[in-house]
Amino acid sequence: MPERIGEYVIEDKRFRRLVNRNQRLVKLVEGCAWAEGPVYFKDGNFLLFSDIPNDRMLRWVPDVSGLSGQVSVFRQPAGYSNGNTRDREGRLVTCEHGNRRVTRTEHDGRITVLADRYEGKRLNSPNDVVVKSDGTVWFTDPPYGHVSDLEGYRGESELAGNFLFRLDPRDGSLAIMADDFRNPNGLAFSPDEKRLYVADTGKSFDPDGPQHIRVFDVYEDNRLSGGEVFAAPDTGASDGFRCDIDGNVWTSAGDGVHCFSPGGELLGKIMVPEVVANLTFGGPRGNRLFICGTTSLYAVWTHANGAQVP
Repeated sequence: MPERIGEYVIEDKRFRRLVNRNQRLVKLVEGCAWAEGPVYFKDGNFLLFSDIPNDRMLRWVPDVSGLSGQVSVFRQPAGYSNGNTRDREGRLVTCEHGNRRVTRTEHDGRITVLADRYEGKRLNSPNDVVVKSDGTVWFTDPPYGHVSDLEGYRGESELAGNFLFRLDPRDGSLAIMADDFRNPNGLAFSPDEKRLYVADTGKSFDPDGPQHIRVFDVYEDNRLSGGEVFAAPDTGASDGFRCDIDGNVWTSAGDGVHCFSPGGELLGKIMVPEVVANLTFGGPRGNRLFICGTTSLYAVWTHANGAQVP
């Protein structure tokens, strides 16, 4: 039987080594409409995240204690930004629902459009993004940003489906890597980049649709194989997620954060009082989990270290 200690639910004894049950979940920011896309800047010790319906990106800077801090608007309007990450040169890479594009913010603040069309047709609404060690940019492209005016602008799909894309910034080439998703969503590489995890949240539009994380094998030339179901939260959906250095997958869920082993076993949960949309590891040593709930940003210190904390 699971053991509940405060906000921690221990499903497997291995989870005890990943969390410190004396560490409490702390609310850092509130007042968002739908918090998403957290990305930590270790070199500046701050966190950026999206507030999609309010069309803004927020910047949180911790105080000395780290238990509170200052929040300010980083960018508004923000193209109804959703997922964010950093490339290997430390530049911000952003999925913009409203503008139907993936952008890069240069070190001098200029915005470069990395992708907004595939074979001449507009993208749907890029959702979440990761950058591989070879510099390629991988992103998902479901229609959430154009199904209404809430998270973008109401419109129509120009593409024949909702795809997983890979962009090579060196030559600007854009390739479809998987075309059998209903609504591809969050994604993350394993620490050795030999596996790619991608969520499908097709159930959001169809009660019989998928709601799980799939896993692909990644070859050296970036080809993919596999794509079988890896795991699924027992409550809510895997929207966004990240891996720790041991390959465990920490994912959003309806009741908080669920942690799965590399084999897909549920190790435990961190209960959060709001539906969780996305998360990332950060802090000076990469062992603080930042969590975007529905209206708030939370954080908790862990014994786990994020696999990629640029």
